[in-house]
Amino acid sequence: MSAPELVTVTIDERSVQVPKGTGIVETAAAAGIEIPVFCYEPRLGAAVGACRMCLVEVEGMPPKPQAGCTLFAQDGMVVKTARTSEMARVAQNATLEFILVNHPLDCPVCDKGGECPLQDLTFRYGPGNTRMTFDKRTFEKPIPISPAISIDRERCILCYRCTRFSESVSEDNQLVAVNRGAQTMIATFEDEPYTGAFTGNVTELCPVGALLPTQPRFEIRPWEFQAVPSVCGLCPVGCNIDVDQREGKIKRILSRNHPEVDEGWLCDKGRFGFSHLYAEDRITDPLRRVRSRGLEEISWEDALDDAERLLREANGRIAVALSGSETTEDAYALAKLVRKGLGAHTAMLPEEIGGGLDAFRAPLSAIRDAELIVVLGEDPVVERAPIVDLWLRKARRAGAEIVEIGPAGDVQIAPGTTARACRKLKSGELGDRLRASERAILIWSGGGAGGGSHLAALATDLGFADKPGCGAFFLPETANGRGVAEAWAAASDDEGPEPEPLGLLIVSGDEAAANPNVRALAEQAERVLAITMFHSLAVGWADLVLPGTSYLEREGTYVNVEGRIQRLRRTAIPPAPDELAWIAQLASRFEVELSPSPSLVFAELSERVFGGVTYEDLGEEARLPDRVPLEAAPAESADEPVPAKAPGGTLQLLRYRPLFSGAAVERVPELQFQRPAPEIELSVKDAKRLGVRRGEPVSVRSNGTSVQLRAAINKRLKAGVARIADDHARDLHPTVEVSK
Repeated sequence: MSAPELVTVTIDERSVQVPKGTGIVETAAAAGIEIPVFCYEPRLGAAVGACRMCLVEVEGMPPKPQAGCTLFAQDGMVVKTARTSEMARVAQNATLEFILVNHPLDCPVCDKGGECPLQDLTFRYGPGNTRMTFDKRTFEKPIPISPAISIDRERCILCYRCTRFSESVSEDNQLVAVNRGAQTMIATFEDEPYTGAFTGNVTELCPVGALLPTQPRFEIRPWEFQAVPSVCGLCPVGCNIDVDQREGKIKRILSRNHPEVDEGWLCDKGRFGFSHLYAEDRITDPLRRVRSRGLEEISWEDALDDAERLLREANGRIAVALSGSETTEDAYALAKLVRKGLGAHTAMLPEEIGGGLDAFRAPLSAIRDAELIVVLGEDPVVERAPIVDLWLRKARRAGAEIVEIGPAGDVQIAPGTTARACRKLKSGELGDRLRASERAILIWSGGGAGGGSHLAALATDLGFADKPGCGAFFLPETANGRGVAEAWAAASDDEGPEPEPLGLLIVSGDEAAANPNVRALAEQAERVLAITMFHSLAVGWADLVLPGTSYLEREGTYVNVEGRIQRLRRTAIPPAPDELAWIAQLASRFEVELSPSPSLVFAELSERVFGGVTYEDLGEEARLPDRVPLEAAPAESADEPVPAKAPGGTLQLLRYRPLFSGAAVERVPELQFQRPAPEIELSVKDAKRLGVRRGEPVSVRSNGTSVQLRAAINKRLKAGVARIADDHARDLHPTVEVSK
């Protein structure tokens, strides 16, 4: 790729060289000069020049102020800002005066006060007093546009950042500007609640206090916060975040722009989900089962004594069920204790990811620059890795061709056949186009075990290893599934037989505790030790319960969907010791050397798995490791058996795990409206055959169980398939009968 053409621009008598076509706002910043803005935000697409705050004077153009955000650098251009141009100064002063005509002077009670761009720019560029003597306009306030967001229309300055995000980034088109002229207001379409995976971003985009989150309302004073840079641990993307806490308690979460990972966006689960830390059924002390009285609280010393006794009595007949939400260090510590100290090697990992993808490693931002993208799998990308869905939308807007292969894709396949479709892709016309492309991306989003291996084999066949612009991404179901699997494998090279009978099952984390397969295994175990945050997940079947912690309460690392190792930092004080601390104490009783320090455990693990990288190397914005040279074709997993075709009159059940589900979401009141509706998705053909219309109640029967759901018609869904969220399909399997 040739180097960009550089041009010389003079701004306020300072000359600067920038690539031709660079925006004047960025050009001024390169020269160390600020051009103030309200509506301008490069991530929202082309500038609209709505607020007029960026007015400048440009030599050679008509003698009137020009909107700087709509101008681009040209060679020899001479620009004057308010610092050197009286015309620009007067224009900016007048712009702020007009913005403040009806803006309420309620900074002392506004949650935006102290970090408000309007407040800051008024002090620096605005008039010192007002000439307006009439009453300001007032509106009903605040209006909840969703349980998570409220709007105060008196404060709105009509910068249109929110509506542009809704239209051009999330593409939900739910936020609109209604009325005209001075009566223009921001509203939701048809006054419906603002729903979607990314609604909270508008509260961060808003340059005033018009759109605010309802969670910390009237509790925010920015100068009282301590901002801790960390990483979201609720999905495999690992979005970079700033966690604002006061007196050890989290008050809000903001995005922290990592341009290769998240581009500064954050899904609502990551933004609002932190309040699960303060759930009423949070476990803060160890619990021991007493046969006549159920679970009772015990001291930590007694709990470690009980844990030691359970481990010794099991005599190596131990299995561990992992969640994929553990830090890499916690998983390694638990594996080292169990595998080296007790000789037990059986684990139920959260999922089989497969190997070989490091040869095709690329940043998520490569999706934006791709020309051809193939998405394989049964789960919508937004449900597994929501920010990846935003990258796909941005790629489509840039002209990329996106082909989805799945039960509800452009190419429809039956559930359970994604691996076969992956293999078939190698010899088809689409495969030839992928081989010819220098900027192609493969994404696997569910569809059976060993997806990573199948994807790596396909990428190898397509020659992606030799193309820097090509990449392959496997989207795990869990936030740190890959890191947990690598940590477990690194703890020991030995492998042992399956424990029969199972003496002790160790359940690590809330996701494992809520997993029906883990519950079934617990029924076979003689004893169960559960590590979980919430009472309802352990009552009735665990013999010893140790309090778990959230990703927001831990120090450690997660490995994201790219293979990027990112640091978690403790952002809240946990109500109990973190897992690594008590695992290290327990390990010492079995003469296993294990440090309670996450950095030292990571150093030991890194020497074995991550090439010796240190915490200091990771920093606040972790870099993507280099690709691993492809020495041999990856071993491809065996295909899973093709599910039997549903008998006549029945439908094949396609289950999926919604983004807004799980123990954390269930305990966040503001996210309850985002949880999946009790509905069954049907194809147009099946709905017509059954005589079912959209929204009608239907009876869904399977295995002697019947549930009542509403019908939803999915025009893209393959005939013969019914799609239901896990929340409403717990007892349904694998085919269902549907009737009105």
